Amino acid sequence: MRWDGLHDDAPTATPALFGTDAVTRTFDTPEFRGITFHEIRARSIVNRVPGASRMPFEWTINPYRGCSHACVYCFARKTHSYLDLDTGEGFDSQIVVKVNAAELLRKQLASRGWQGDHIAMGTNVDCYQRAEGRYRLMPGILAALRDYANPFSILTKGTLILRDLELLRQAAAVTEVGTSVSVGFLDQKLWRTVEPGTPSPERRLEVCRTLMSNDIPCGVLMAPVIPFLGDSPEQLRATVRAIAAAGATSVTPLVLHLRPGAREWFMAWLAQHHPHLVRRYEAMYGGGAYAPKWYQRRITRQVHEYATEFGIGPSRPGAPRRIPPPDVAVPQIPEPTQLTLL
Repeated sequence: MRWDGLHDDAPTATPALFGTDAVTRTFDTPEFRGITFHEIRARSIVNRVPGASRMPFEWTINPYRGCSHACVYCFARKTHSYLDLDTGEGFDSQIVVKVNAAELLRKQLASRGWQGDHIAMGTNVDCYQRAEGRYRLMPGILAALRDYANPFSILTKGTLILRDLELLRQAAAVTEVGTSVSVGFLDQKLWRTVEPGTPSPERRLEVCRTLMSNDIPCGVLMAPVIPFLGDSPEQLRATVRAIAAAGATSVTPLVLHLRPGAREWFMAWLAQHHPHLVRRYEAMYGGGAYAPKWYQRRITRQVHEYATEFGIGPSRPGAPRRIPPPDVAVPQIPEPTQLTLL
């Protein structure tokens, strides 16, 4: 079973879904009701992105598997099948927690073989999903990246990132730090059904505004643009206008893509909420996981036109990391201040 790459099994252990050191917990509290956490000790935490990937980075950190944001289109759903877990409701409610993530990261950053490459977070499942409120893995991860002046970026739909604002500021003083929030549309009805576990788009844009006001660069990944539901010129323009008003450094559109695992779950949602669109989606995505190139180009062109109108542009590559000279110590800064989130 593929859990053996996540936990430390004893040499004589019998292969099973969970290692002998895994702990499964459920909490009967409003914020976690219906969610099961599987606490494991991972063997590694810094993952190399496959060479065939379209991602513009080589390394990622994913302290969680599964995500209570429950976005019906999430491409990461397929990863739950690797663990013999359900890619539908199981992905939303069976959350794997790598409790030793910060410890592993420090070892990786201190190793001779590590070259200080950029590390991206939140690109698979959200590292600031609700579980982070309980497990607090990100403060340890951010502190390690700060202490080793290692460049990193974070993509999130959550507001909990503001809890770690001071750590982000400390890291930005010694290395390149990038943040992005994901906001594909403003439509309230669409948001409540397609992204039921996330903060509202307006609250995410407020996160962007707060980060920018604290000198933490924040762009917006306008994702996903959902065909026939969130792609009209009026919708696109309103979304870009709101992104610009939040002070975002950039806006990058990304059209919905439906990989196996996510495709089945999304199409079931579509049949329930918008049955008249099922045939149109089958035609649009009949050739694979991605919408036709002509459609993607049209959306990109429109978004960039609106971005120019409102004074923002597409994302730009980051600058190289800034590392203090060997004889200059990284200043000791007090622990981050706890922020109250609405």
